[in-house]
Amino acid sequence: MAQKVFIDGEAGTTGLQIRDRLIGRKDIELIQIDSARRKDADARREAFAAADVAILCLPDAAAKEAVALAEGLPVRFIDASTAHRVDPAWVFGFAELARGARDAIAGAKLVSNPGCYSTGAISLLAPLVKAGLVAPDEALSINAVSGYTGGGKELIGEYERGEAPAAFVYALAQKHKHVPEIMKYSGLSAQPVFAPSVGNFAQGMAVQIPLHLNGTRSLSNLRDALAGHYEGSRFIAVTDAPARVVPTALNDTNRLEISVHGDAGNGCAVLVAVLDNLGKGASGAAVQNLNIMLGADEGAGL
Repeated sequence: MAQKVFIDGEAGTTGLQIRDRLIGRKDIELIQIDSARRKDADARREAFAAADVAILCLPDAAAKEAVALAEGLPVRFIDASTAHRVDPAWVFGFAELARGARDAIAGAKLVSNPGCYSTGAISLLAPLVKAGLVAPDEALSINAVSGYTGGGKELIGEYERGEAPAAFVYALAQKHKHVPEIMKYSGLSAQPVFAPSVGNFAQGMAVQIPLHLNGTRSLSNLRDALAGHYEGSRFIAVTDAPARVVPTALNDTNRLEISVHGDAGNGCAVLVAVLDNLGKGASGAAVQNLNIMLGADEGAGL
């Protein structure tokens, strides 16, 4: 019997990509409401009542309202917004994060989808903090570039109309909404300096973390710790360091690739994660989490 899924916020960028990944599947029945009623509380509650899983592709405040609207119903949630990512009542939907993460997602009623920047940063930092190669209180910086689709409809419109700059750096006041989840799920106690940027390409992302090598870490043991953590992973791989890192290299996939760059002689290294900000950084991850929750093939639709 097909599992019923309702995408609340289907008309947005993330929602549309989730729908495209699900619409042809025989094991999924999509519940849709008339576009004229998509903000109607009664129509939405009816959809929540009919669904086995609801995926929220909404602004933070609207995601919280949606959960309240469905109070008392047996529907399970995947929230693609920032609203619940550090809420202890919600399971963080990063299946590759740690042993037991996949089982926690499978049994959860409430799953919070990771953010795109945080997926890249956590994928690099969490295994190294666990291995003792990065100290939780270490002074770190995270630099990243994303495609403009991560900025929502207004920014997408600017680029599509040719009104936006070729690239820009933003959120330098150090209050970016992804920082709390990066700290919590990487195991950091000191806030990293985060400098995100946007380039004139629709999808794709590269996250970079510079490190100084020291007596406890080297290029080889950094790579070995990361490779060991993700050994056997279906969607995350540690690769040889390319001469050029291309943020768009994994577009339209649910993959994430990690590489370790640097020079042992001068003691400098850079960790890099490449992913599609709309794939493993949003819609792809939501579908992966949905598959785990429904007991389906984890790669179905991906």
